[in-house]
Amino acid sequence: MGVPETMRAVRIAEHGGPEVLRQAEVAVPVPQAGEVLVRVAAVALNNTDLWTREGAYGRPGDPEARSGWRGPIGFPRIQGADVAGRVVAVGADVDAGLVGLRVVVDPAVYDTEGPDANPVGLMGSERDGGYAEFVTAPAERVHDVTGSPLTDDQLATLPTAYGTALGMIERGRLREGETVLVSGASGGVGIALVQIARARGARVLAVSSGSKIDAVREAGAHEVVDRAGDIAEQVRAAAPDGIDVGLDVVAGGLVGEGLPLLREGGRWVVAGALGGYDVTFDVRRLYLHNAQVIGSAMHTPTHFGLLMDLAREAAIQPLVAATFPLEQAARAQEELARRRHVGKIVMHP
Repeated sequence: MGVPETMRAVRIAEHGGPEVLRQAEVAVPVPQAGEVLVRVAAVALNNTDLWTREGAYGRPGDPEARSGWRGPIGFPRIQGADVAGRVVAVGADVDAGLVGLRVVVDPAVYDTEGPDANPVGLMGSERDGGYAEFVTAPAERVHDVTGSPLTDDQLATLPTAYGTALGMIERGRLREGETVLVSGASGGVGIALVQIARARGARVLAVSSGSKIDAVREAGAHEVVDRAGDIAEQVRAAAPDGIDVGLDVVAGGLVGEGLPLLREGGRWVVAGALGGYDVTFDVRRLYLHNAQVIGSAMHTPTHFGLLMDLAREAAIQPLVAATFPLEQAARAQEELARRRHVGKIVMHP
């Protein structure tokens, strides 16, 4: 099938709520030198879509910054960081053999070249994303998953949530046989942390609540700590010798509660602040116990390559909570914002 001249897309032209999402018929982007054109099979939703829509841009400390990625955003913008699809065309200086491959796109915009580069932006934010029938991407950022038994929907869930999770696990140096505590375990990154840590051979303690506890346990957690109770007390009961690694997307008061739970030489990795940005803890818990607090933002190119290895082997089974057609993007984002689901929400162009 050839590539048409125009495509369906959903764009934002200003900051706001679901009302700023607009369906449009736009020109199919032409891959430039070093780029490929991907026909989108599935695109997963992320909190980054809400941050983009609501205008939460810039890193903390930047002028007029609130949270999220460095900005400002350019309008109109096609959102959607997490894309699985097929390569249908290539730009100059790109191997034509990529055409036809089933791929997942690494959505990160990196600060430099090299395997350990840091992400400083995101597809769907700093460049147009996958809320469309086609999207362009740098050829070096598309990964061949043709042989993966995972569905397109499952593959689309991987880039941001599972990439962030694997970045945390790698930076936290989680090893087989260690005990790990996962906060916010029912969210997209949390479920990914549970699944990948379990696949690594770790003993997984997860923090969740209410009706989501069973789903978190089914995802691979050995023990689930009820967020509504005394978290520290429950963790001590489940792991009396302490934990080796904390994988935390909540922060806030949990950091101060969690550091005393670490064994000697333990690592506490933070990749979110759902519980608050201001953190207080006794610094002696660090230097007297050789502990570390580690910040982790998404993944490096090396981490993403490891994630794609897991995808090819189907070593993890991503959870798809719901699917929507592209024209229901506003409804899909509203469902994402309610946070009632476990797993990822996916759209089909």
